[in-house]
Amino acid sequence: MEQGYARITVCFEAPFWIGVLEREWGGTLEVCKIVFGAEPRDYEVYAFLMSHWRELRFSPPVTG
Repeated sequence: MEQGYARITVCFEAPFWIGVLEREWGGTLEVCKIVFGAEPRDYEVYAFLMSHWRELRFSPPVTG
């Protein structure tokens, strides 16, 4: 069974808070940058990902 993972890092990049979402599957890595604006709370990040996951635009896959 093949496994993958997704990880998000939220940080401040003046003047906005951004999220860098990484997902790995089958030996490839894709990245997406999300601009939040004001500092998001954990539950807001989670709600955003649950409602917008299919709309996110990831980079082309890179093999490692």
